[in-house]
Amino acid sequence: MDWTAIGVSLRLAAVTTTILLVLALPLAGWLARTRRRWAVLVEAVVALPLVLPPTVLGYYVLTALGTRSPFGRWWADTFGSSLAFSFRGLVVASVLYSLPFAVQPMVAAFTGIDRRLVEAAEVLGRGPVATVLRVVAPLGRAGIVTAAVLAFAHTIGEFGVVLMVGGNIPGSTRTVSVSVFDSVQALDDAAAARTSLLLLGFSFAVLAVTYTAQRRFALWPAR
Repeated sequence: MDWTAIGVSLRLAAVTTTILLVLALPLAGWLARTRRRWAVLVEAVVALPLVLPPTVLGYYVLTALGTRSPFGRWWADTFGSSLAFSFRGLVVASVLYSLPFAVQPMVAAFTGIDRRLVEAAEVLGRGPVATVLRVVAPLGRAGIVTAAVLAFAHTIGEFGVVLMVGGNIPGSTRTVSVSVFDSVQALDDAAAARTSLLLLGFSFAVLAVTYTAQRRFALWPAR
C-alpha cells in the first residue's frame, strides 16, 4: 500500500474541496436565481469537465500553467517555481476538473428554495452575500453537503488530469490513482488489488454518506 500517495490524494482532495466550496456557493446561488439568457453559457463552461476527456482538460491546464504561457512565465518569475508538475498545479487542475460536482448539487438544491423567502430577505435589506449565507445556504444545506462529498471523492479518484499536469513525483504529485497505474505497469497485481479495494470501499462509503445525508436533511428541514 502506497501510503505516501494516499496522503497526497487526501491532502489534494481536502484543499480542492475547501476552495470549491468557497467558489461554488456564490456561483451556484447566482445560477439558481438569475434569469439572464447568457447564464446557460456559464452553466456550459462549468459542466464542460463532465464531457471533456480528462487528458484534453489536463493538456489545456498544463499549457496554461507552463512557462511558455504568459501566466505560467509570470508565476515562475514571481515565485521562483513552475506551477506545472507541482502540487499547486494539481490543485488548480483539480478545482477545474471537480467544479461541476460542487456547483450542480448546490444549484439543484437552491433552485428548490421558495423564491419568496429570498425576496423577503432582500426587502429586509439583506445584501446578496448575506442572503446567500443566511437564507439560501441553510435551506440548501443538503446540496452543500452533497457537493462537498462528491467533490472530495471525485478528486481522490482523478487520474488523467493529475497525470498530465502533475506527472508522477513521489511525495508531491503522485496520487493514489497514479500509484495503482504504476503497480499494474510493474506487474505488481497484489499492490494494485489492495489499493483498488481501498478505493472501492471508499467510493461505496461516499455514496452511502451522500444518500444518508440527503434523506436526513429531507426529513429534518431547516428552521
